[in-house]
Amino acid sequence: MSNEVNADLLKERSTATFDAERLTEFIYKGPDKVKRKRQIQNIVLQDKFLQSFKPTEFYDRDGQYNNAVRRQIYIMDRLEELGIRSETDRLNFREAAAPIELSPFGLHSGMFVPTLERQGTPEQSRKWVPLGKSFKMIGTYAQTELGHGTFIRGLETTATFDPKTQEFILDSPTLSSIKYWPGNVAKTVNHCLVMAQLYTQGKCHGTHLFLVQVRSMEDHTIMPGLEIGDIGPKLGFDGVDNGFMKFNKYRIPRMNMLMRYAKVLENGDYIKPKNAKLTYGAMVMVRVWIVMDAFKALSRATVIAVRYSAVRRQSELRPGM
Repeated sequence: MSNEVNADLLKERSTATFDAERLTEFIYKGPDKVKRKRQIQNIVLQDKFLQSFKPTEFYDRDGQYNNAVRRQIYIMDRLEELGIRSETDRLNFREAAAPIELSPFGLHSGMFVPTLERQGTPEQSRKWVPLGKSFKMIGTYAQTELGHGTFIRGLETTATFDPKTQEFILDSPTLSSIKYWPGNVAKTVNHCLVMAQLYTQGKCHGTHLFLVQVRSMEDHTIMPGLEIGDIGPKLGFDGVDNGFMKFNKYRIPRMNMLMRYAKVLENGDYIKPKNAKLTYGAMVMVRVWIVMDAFKALSRATVIAVRYSAVRRQSELRPGM
């Protein structure tokens, strides 16, 4: 690829009324951070494996998913090899290595593990978080249903406590209660954090989070009592395996309810949280990320449009040609 800059683009840049480098430093909070960002980007640009992939559009849906898995595993291994620990540096590396690709492990690292840390009891966190961080337990967040998305109170999946067996029984009682669209459910994960209506002693106590094993940790087969599949092609992000999941009276241990704030005791008594909105913390965090991602996508689109408008010619490139 040539490093030569288009003459029309150079001409437009020379007439700018501001210093582009100073603007860059302002956006990224100083010259040192700009320098470090470029160092990280150069590591990616010189990486033969990362540069060996064709653009996403050249692959079918399965190819996009398989490439995303290969690339993201490589990125995680490479970050460890390079000893890159700063979250900002790690983010810059990922963005340079896969600028328009959502990771099949993104919800695991960005939502599943943090929610275990923040919503689980200390005992639950000590048990599950190391498994998540080592990727022995790979998880996602299953909230949206076929009939309900952001209307959390309207979710229909149920988790009914059985005091005789000390288990919760998860069920999808209606067609519209099937979990639909959770990222990474179709192929990738072996666990899910499931948002469901909690029932105990004959009373509904609203939505709560439950840790649910959905596949074997030995051979990755789907657990009995669950129906899981892929929702099919989407208008983008085919590197992520969005799926559906139906519960058929599927049982999990009582202690698989995340109980930092709300609890169900062995006798079925319910202890409510000080604030019911604490359960929504993980989803609120993701909503912030969506706004940030939208900003980055719009920024890239604006740069592409402005540059193209500067170099696009309607007539002859040169007189007589």
